Amino acid sequence: MLPDERVETVRLRPLAAADEAEATAAHLELAAEGFTFLFGFEPGQDWGEYLAAAARAGEGADLPDGHVPATFRVVEVGGRLVGRVSVRHRLTPALAVDGGHIGYAVRAPYRGRGYATAALRRALGVARDVGVDVALVTCDDGNVASARVIERCGGVLVDVVDTAHGPVRRYHIRTAH
Repeated sequence: MLPDERVETVRLRPLAAADEAEATAAHLELAAEGFTFLFGFEPGQDWGEYLAAAARAGEGADLPDGHVPATFRVVEVGGRLVGRVSVRHRLTPALAVDGGHIGYAVRAPYRGRGYATAALRRALGVARDVGVDVALVTCDDGNVASARVIERCGGVLVDVVDTAHGPVRRYHIRTAH
């Protein structure tokens, strides 16, 4: 764990009804940077319906073609939603190239504080709990900050592959320590 005590306050939890305003704000913030906060969410969508759909997706029900069951958790610090993680229970051929088992994002005002590292460490436990022994975690080749997060969490670089949106670094991380 990083020596910064703030990372101790990081917790992963499911979305709740009370998260609507902050989660939708985070969704818009990250969308402006080309990232997704709430998978499958459309602005204006009924929040209760979205929560129910997200729960079904975690159970593997009503999934669109090409999607896999995934556990979605928000990253909470001091009562604020600072980011999110998504732990895919298995991989499709496309996810085995780009996407991997665990995806994460941290909102811009909260970056550089160790929250992504703490969130990924906790997400590895979620992956272990759904039967993933070695998680594939990927990041764009030029995303130095994300590569550092993955490496701090024990990521071992497997390779760098070319994708439609550019080179992607692929790492393996054992979920049990």
